[in-house]
Amino acid sequence: MIYRTDNENEKSAVLLIYTGGTIGMKMDSADQTLKPFDFSQILEEVPELGKFAHRIDSCTLDKLIDSADVEPSLWQKLVELISERYDSYDGFVILHGTDTMAFSASALSFMIEGLTKPVIFTGSQLPIGVARTDGKENIVSSVEIAAAKDKDGHAIVPEVCICFGNTLMRGNRAKKVDSETFRAFRSGNFPALAEAGISIRYNTDSIIRPADWDRRPVFHTRLDTRVSILKLHPGITPQVVRNIICGPETRAVIMETYGAGNAPSKQWFLDLIKEGISMGKILLNVTQCLAGSVNMDLYATGKKLEEAGVQSGYDCTTEGALAKLFYLMGMHGDNGFVIEELGKNLRGEITK
Repeated sequence: MIYRTDNENEKSAVLLIYTGGTIGMKMDSADQTLKPFDFSQILEEVPELGKFAHRIDSCTLDKLIDSADVEPSLWQKLVELISERYDSYDGFVILHGTDTMAFSASALSFMIEGLTKPVIFTGSQLPIGVARTDGKENIVSSVEIAAAKDKDGHAIVPEVCICFGNTLMRGNRAKKVDSETFRAFRSGNFPALAEAGISIRYNTDSIIRPADWDRRPVFHTRLDTRVSILKLHPGITPQVVRNIICGPETRAVIMETYGAGNAPSKQWFLDLIKEGISMGKILLNVTQCLAGSVNMDLYATGKKLEEAGVQSGYDCTTEGALAKLFYLMGMHGDNGFVIEELGKNLRGEITK
């Protein structure tokens, strides 16, 4: 259901979509437990929104989802909802739990092709009904950014983003790095798209703009989720590596390697890599580091992975790599085509 605010001299229309998570919780005075509040009353909880000359509507999913329970079906539902409402709004703000927000933002960045309007994910570390909540400021900044237009009437930030702790980040470049402070997210390999201080300062040189503002985006909902993640660590056993790389239900494996893309040089490890690739598996190399890029030409161990057929993830995050594989594999059954596309910068997810 859509709930509407009433602003006579509105400049833009923004749709708030509540999926679940900490930000939408409020203390119940009867039993002193946190429960989701009625988003039709959003202006009562965040009266600052009423100062904008925008129409701000809110929509709550029929079934709220804890972010730890997020599945690709939620991403498909969000993409379908945005597609249905795309012509009615100038921007979208998705209220989402923080634990999997980077996964969801990464996924939507690939699932919406040719975006011309902002899709901003935000949330909070404290419930909106708590006195020190960061939720109100995050919502206010997100709405202002989602509604912002340039002198030509185009969206200033037509991207899928995460707005958190006064910082706007490209969605497929952000990671949750802190569970205790209000600056919970970081974009280690790409600069912020905007900083919200006394005023909002946009990093316009880093923002992606569509080739054709008048063309409606293409909304993709087909995903192939047969992807596993192998996080390397000292003492990892051949059986663990085999189970992940050679598993019958796995089409692709993201390898979280050390530093610039390095892995054990033991022969059993390289043999399993080669075995997986001979089985038709896609192996993608991303670094465990919060910042930096994979360069398999730098050290001998990385070079051996490259020679075996492992693909470079460059400076992509694990969340971005997972979303990219889900999207590409859902679109194409040919692994050769998927591998070719993995090396391309499709949505600003890698630096090349």
